[in-house]
Amino acid sequence: MRVLITGGAGFIGSHLCERFLADGHDVICVDNLLTGNVANLDRFFGREGFVFIKLDCTEYLHIPGPLDAVLHFASPASPFDYLKYPIETLKVGSLGTHKMLGLAKDKGAKFLLASTSEIYGDPLVHPQPESYWGNVNTIGPRGVYDEAKRFGEAITMAYHRHHGVDTRIVRIFNTYGPRMRTGDGRVIPAFLSQAILGEPLSVFGDGSQTRSFCYVSDLVEGVVRLLQSDEHMPVNIGNPFEFTMLELAEMVGRMFDRKLEIRHLPLPEDDPKQRRPDISRARTILGWEPVIGLEEGLKSTADYFRSVLPEGK
Repeated sequence: MRVLITGGAGFIGSHLCERFLADGHDVICVDNLLTGNVANLDRFFGREGFVFIKLDCTEYLHIPGPLDAVLHFASPASPFDYLKYPIETLKVGSLGTHKMLGLAKDKGAKFLLASTSEIYGDPLVHPQPESYWGNVNTIGPRGVYDEAKRFGEAITMAYHRHHGVDTRIVRIFNTYGPRMRTGDGRVIPAFLSQAILGEPLSVFGDGSQTRSFCYVSDLVEGVVRLLQSDEHMPVNIGNPFEFTMLELAEMVGRMFDRKLEIRHLPLPEDDPKQRRPDISRARTILGWEPVIGLEEGLKSTADYFRSVLPEGK
């Protein structure tokens, strides 16, 4: 295949580039490097079948020749980023999705949208199945990301129903692994960076809020299977094992073989109290479920962070 991946210099996007290249496909990576890092692509430059285009995908993009699939992963993805870039987040989720759907329609290509568990907001249903419509504050600070993704899903289904575009929607739950930015504001990069540097772990609120963490290779496998399937409705991809933030802090402390100080900070506005995917559809439709446990994934992620951070005291 010849595939185009927007946001391909980002954390998940670069792992997707790697997987498709390893599977023998040609990859066109598009990224404006707002939050992506060209260093994530260093191993691919000069490799046959790989092309990098520095471009904001909300702008016009001409791709000569055939195209088999468009995977739209461009977007700020951490609260730190989308609160810093609220307009850019809204634009890439709306105008960017529109542009990439138009490209897929023109090329007769499959289109896969990277949506998010954030479309469920602060959920009143637990765990969250794809049938749940969510509990989102449209005008809150996190609404710029939540609503951009909800709009992205709506326009993707409109292009499928009205134009016959062969679409897929993956709802991604908290994903982690090597190539995450150490300072992107999400909890695993924060905890691991602080532990390596010998700093207190920053826990928002009382630490009782929960998240479910999916290792990046598991996510990529789910995305590939979804692209290869005939499923047009959204599919949750995430790890159904749920941890409180204090449990995660204790696990990181055991990894570093020392008791780590915890610093409690105010809970951000509209921060979800719990998050766990119902992956019944992924199991049934894709034959997929995660295989990497949290402790195993944290160790490989910590090894990566040690390579990019100075050791603490």
